[in-house]
Amino acid sequence: MNMIVTPASPATPNGTTRPQVRIVIVGHVDHGKSTLVGRLLHETGSLPDGKLEMLKAVSARRGMPFEWSFLLDALQTERDQGITIDTTQIRFRTNSRDIVLIDAPGHAEFLRNMITGASQADGAVLIIDALEGVRDQTRRHGYLLHLLGVKQVAIVVNKMDRVDFSAERFKEISDEISAHLNGLGVKPTAVIPISARDGDGVADRTDRIGWYKGPTVVEALDALEPARPLEALALRLPVQAIYKFDDRRILAGRIESGSLIAGDEVVIMPAGKIAKIKTVESWPVTPVAGRQGAGRSVGITLDRELFIERGDIIAHVSAAPRETRRLRARIFWLHDKPLAKGDQLLVRSGPKESRATVVEIEKAVDPGELSSVENKAIGRNHVGEIDISLSNPIATDPYTENPRTGRLVIEVSGRIAGGGLVLSVDAGQRAVPVDIVPVESALRPDERSARYQHNGAVVWLTGLPASGKSTLAKALERRLFSNGGSPVLLDGDTLRAGLNSDLGFSAADRSENIRRLAEVATHLARNGHIAIVAAVSPAREDRAAARRIADTAFREIHVATPAEVCEDRDPKGHYKKARAGALASFTGIGNDYEAPQAAELVIDTSTRNVADAVHEIEQMLKTTGVLFDEVVDLAANI
Repeated sequence: MNMIVTPASPATPNGTTRPQVRIVIVGHVDHGKSTLVGRLLHETGSLPDGKLEMLKAVSARRGMPFEWSFLLDALQTERDQGITIDTTQIRFRTNSRDIVLIDAPGHAEFLRNMITGASQADGAVLIIDALEGVRDQTRRHGYLLHLLGVKQVAIVVNKMDRVDFSAERFKEISDEISAHLNGLGVKPTAVIPISARDGDGVADRTDRIGWYKGPTVVEALDALEPARPLEALALRLPVQAIYKFDDRRILAGRIESGSLIAGDEVVIMPAGKIAKIKTVESWPVTPVAGRQGAGRSVGITLDRELFIERGDIIAHVSAAPRETRRLRARIFWLHDKPLAKGDQLLVRSGPKESRATVVEIEKAVDPGELSSVENKAIGRNHVGEIDISLSNPIATDPYTENPRTGRLVIEVSGRIAGGGLVLSVDAGQRAVPVDIVPVESALRPDERSARYQHNGAVVWLTGLPASGKSTLAKALERRLFSNGGSPVLLDGDTLRAGLNSDLGFSAADRSENIRRLAEVATHLARNGHIAIVAAVSPAREDRAAARRIADTAFREIHVATPAEVCEDRDPKGHYKKARAGALASFTGIGNDYEAPQAAELVIDTSTRNVADAVHEIEQMLKTTGVLFDEVVDLAANI
């Protein structure tokens, strides 16, 4: 199916702008997509005058039966009567909506369009042939809608004339596809029996479907909720360029969402600097009075001098984007080489770019398969969810909050290799209307590493109480110090006696305890030290948060000593107290410890002596780039 755009829709009689809904139409080949689109253009009065009659006359002269799909072929080749050709979209009007149909010729093209293209679907129409029923590709398209987060889906059961408009056949198909979509978390907004060729159920209920009481296709499209207007979203003005005119320093860019006016208090992200808009500049008349909205290219001046770079995002202080070095994205991969964990990338978010590392890959699937059989890498034309660690902070939003700033483009070796949607952001500190300027150390990282013969790191030992974490941590600290290194022990109990003494053992307090530990350890690591953390840290999610904070410096060690051995040791008597009911919220009695699934190292202290275990930790630190070779070699001879 090719894509045609009809002339732009006018405003409603009262002068307001009509809501616009973007819809993707998907379905098995030959199930009638082109016929349905042709019929919709006719039924909604979106065809040029005389076009239908002309095509019917041409078909008659050629001795061919008229097909509604001919409309698309004709409109693609004839650029007359104000019709504008576009290869991606069809526009038409219902009573209360402007509808934009997005093509979906096949699953790979569908994903490429939906994930990397300019439009994001608000809803979908899934078309099924009543005679053939639910096919493999039908299920695939349902799965793709689920992957893309499309929640409004209208099901159209076409070619009901081929099954004598059987209510029983319609119910059979309706039940099957509804169960499939419900299983994916997608609830159909309507299931509609139609004959696109004859018009039954498209815009009118006919006697042949008199048993059906639901909406027509046009009514179902009219009921879909449009996306929020870009001007209703938070202000996002990415800085494209910075110009100097006379005494003015003008920050230029296009307002992607929201609006601004002189006098607004804004924050420049990711730096978090606060200022007020002094003037709004334009050409040829400047300054500009009045509020400027989404889609407008403007320049602004600020009431104070700040260091600002291309790619920074200007937002209102009360609704700033997230500043992050870590994000999760759903991507569509275009490169010949599969994307794997540990790969190095260049990530672009608007005009901002950052080197990045793939930290984790999940839900990597071939969209041609029926089920989400996960792979360890994302192949060409496949989709997956990835965690990305950024070398430089960027400011962005989840695409569900802002589709303009929630997209990424990925480059490998100077070529576009994929694109995606930001699913979630590991937020850094949000801007506040006070200047906070972090003070950098006077020493460079290479100066510290030259002295200590290692890079900074966070070595996180997790395991049940009495598993041997503190014993290993202290032994590792002594070994590294003896070799000239700079280790710092951060024992969980020790910090709970001081820095974290205000925290209890609720889930929220435990999470905050781990966050503080991670922040302190990461600060030490960034200043060249090896922070050795010994903490039960039972929740997998809390440890994942610690990893996000420490980023590439994080090394997790699971001290996987069996529970019965830990309880038999019980050096602090905690297990005994917990068994007696005298120690509430004690990890180790029950199933409240979530073991790591992908730790850098696993050690069982019931089968290893301390010296051997410490040596194994050193080897891991060497192979992962923390310790330099000569340090490990010296340690091995002690």
